[in-house]
Amino acid sequence: MHGLFCLHEITSYLLLGFRQCAIDALTDMCNWLEVNGEVGVFDATNTTRERREEILDQCNERGFKTFFVESVCDHPNVIAANIAEVKLSSPDYKEMSKDEAIQDFLYRIKHYQDAYEPLDVDLDRNKSFIKVMNCGDRFLVNKVDGHIQSRIVYYLMNIHIMSRTIYLTRHGESELNLKGKIGGDSDLSENGRQYANALAKYLDSENLPDLKVWTSQLKRTIQTAAGVHAPLEQWKALNEIDAGVCDEMTYQEIQDKYPEEFALRDQDKYHYRYPKGESYQDLVARLEPVIMELERQKDVVVVCHQGVMRCLLAYFLDKGPNELPYLKCPLHTVLKLTPVAYGCRVESVSLNIDAVDTHRPKPAHVQPIKQEKRVRRN
Repeated sequence: MHGLFCLHEITSYLLLGFRQCAIDALTDMCNWLEVNGEVGVFDATNTTRERREEILDQCNERGFKTFFVESVCDHPNVIAANIAEVKLSSPDYKEMSKDEAIQDFLYRIKHYQDAYEPLDVDLDRNKSFIKVMNCGDRFLVNKVDGHIQSRIVYYLMNIHIMSRTIYLTRHGESELNLKGKIGGDSDLSENGRQYANALAKYLDSENLPDLKVWTSQLKRTIQTAAGVHAPLEQWKALNEIDAGVCDEMTYQEIQDKYPEEFALRDQDKYHYRYPKGESYQDLVARLEPVIMELERQKDVVVVCHQGVMRCLLAYFLDKGPNELPYLKCPLHTVLKLTPVAYGCRVESVSLNIDAVDTHRPKPAHVQPIKQEKRVRRN
């Protein structure tokens, strides 16, 4: 009896410790939001209504809006696929056999079923939430409040967990690439035309019967995708970043003619906006509908441009504003993206066609600029 009492006492202490950890994590998140945060994700099971009320109370005290996301899976096939594709690779089961791991996780599910108090349309009618049933079979949305919550709902209703591959590639080498000039709407070079042929053969070898091809509305991407045996769709949103007054200039010409603009861009490439043109920040906003549609699709090849490809790649690889403008996206190379649990697997496939190198690395030393100039361009 004494041993049982000690075990119960230890379990109680552990539960109190877990609860305190959750409270500390929530407090830490709220402190961050008050200083410089915009959106916080409190990732926890929050199994009871009491726990959810505590979250709501603390966030309301700080003036934060709260939105609950509940995922419900009760379909045996969905559960089995989740265990096989995600849970078996967890560190929790590193020393277990496959059968032992499956039985253990099924036991965990049973434990949650016994303890969990789900969001209820009547009891929780004053809360903002979305219930996602069986990975998108059905949705229940309640009391959406504001733009961010509506965007979360839009995103969750458009993603799926089906196996798929996204192929990202730039257009073949263009005539302006040979001259070192940015932007424009030139035709492919001879090497670019060879790449277009090689790309078509490569995609044929991938044997994807439902493949779709997306291009920009500029000639070099359309010409690159012309030989691919799949439905083709042109997106204006996939056009290259607008270089404004610097369009069809070399970097040396920009530095000579607009030295202050050249320095401003090196200072903050993500936020810098070309005069009468765009910034990478603008481009990210422009590409949001493309990204949402990519989440809805199965197998897609996107033939685009360096700036656009950087933004798409940054989304799937979770790269921030400092890294995004300098991601390497060489010509005549296909990046094969396979979304997996908690990330994205990337395979770089060179099709062995010569091309110029258009990558301009991040400057090692950046000249300081006047504060008023920085504000004007941001």
